[in-house]
Amino acid sequence: MSDFENEQDGVPRHMRQDVHPSGSDPAPASVPLSAVSPLPADSAAARHFSQADVQQLTHREHPKRRLPLAARILLVLAGVVAVAGIALAVWVGHIDSSMAVGGSEGEALSQALEAPKAVEGEKQAPFYMVIIGSDSRDGVAGSRSDVTMLARVDFEHTTVDLISIPRDTMVSSQDGSVEKINAEYNNGPAATVEAVSAFAGVPISHYMAMNFDDLGDVIDSLGGITVDVPEEFTSREGYHFSKGKQNLDGSQAFSYVRDRYNESGGDFGRAQAQRQVVEAIARKVLESPATALPSVVEGLAESVSTDLSVTDLVSWATTIKGSGISLKVYSAITPSYSFSQDGESYVGTMYDEWRAMMQRVDAGMDPNDTSAAVPEAQANDAALGAATNAASPRDYQALAANAGLTTDDVAR
Repeated sequence: MSDFENEQDGVPRHMRQDVHPSGSDPAPASVPLSAVSPLPADSAAARHFSQADVQQLTHREHPKRRLPLAARILLVLAGVVAVAGIALAVWVGHIDSSMAVGGSEGEALSQALEAPKAVEGEKQAPFYMVIIGSDSRDGVAGSRSDVTMLARVDFEHTTVDLISIPRDTMVSSQDGSVEKINAEYNNGPAATVEAVSAFAGVPISHYMAMNFDDLGDVIDSLGGITVDVPEEFTSREGYHFSKGKQNLDGSQAFSYVRDRYNESGGDFGRAQAQRQVVEAIARKVLESPATALPSVVEGLAESVSTDLSVTDLVSWATTIKGSGISLKVYSAITPSYSFSQDGESYVGTMYDEWRAMMQRVDAGMDPNDTSAAVPEAQANDAALGAATNAASPRDYQALAANAGLTTDDVAR
């Protein structure tokens, strides 16, 4: 059959709008009828496909896919969390750097510190740390520690022992010379840690140096601290302290821990005041809401040098706060007496009493309870309180009995 067979109105069959070239199927509905010309291609009136027609025939608009509202909200929140996480990491890194003991001193300190000994049946082993109070944070040249404390921290039982070691305690240095234990700080933090470890007979796991000059601002930011003053006296700065519990601001607290001339215990009494202030700061920090802990740690960082990180300090606080058990703090001082040798004033150690005290401390008992029965493990540990580096006379009973001042003279 020719192309012009069955013409209808002069239009060949294969060009009709309603006939598919196959002979029977209708034209696709998407093709506009006016798009096909019924005239010969070379006719002036013939219509040809335009570019727009081609695009209309070959392209279809697809609706844009939009994320559900919940997904978009989650993406925004994820971005906020990511930015906050980066900011937190930068802040933590800054504070850690501020508190860190750097350089060769930091390396020596890391080598001097030891991991705590595991205790059977306890999830987290107690550990010992050295707390130093000094008038110098930047470098150690020519500086001595005014405060030397041994702390035993037991998170399992939320108990802390604070034991003062008198700063004039006579010891032998690493080179064999006789000196006061606070002079060890001249040789850096590691030397102090090693000296306290040898004196107490325990491994030291952590170290912290505090500048009491700067702690006044921290105490003020905490709203003051509460201490139980053992006796009435007026400090050399003119602050009057009544006997009993009272709230001290930063300036008062600083004057309180510095005085040793206007209270009956002298330097031993001042050591007691120092322990009271350290304990009071710790308790006030624990009273702070969890949301305030970062700012509190940031304030402490200005006056602290330590091997610990921000994460460590915040974790300690939250562990104690989350235990639901009130923090118990035992406070004591190394049984000691004052004496002079070669024109120099020293503090001698009462060796038997010191060994017995360290046995109680290591057992988690009240260090001042001389009537307590010491567990066999501690009683048989010859290292506890051995004071292998102490240089004061081993035959001390007569010296202590005739001393002008002993730790028994401190008002409590």
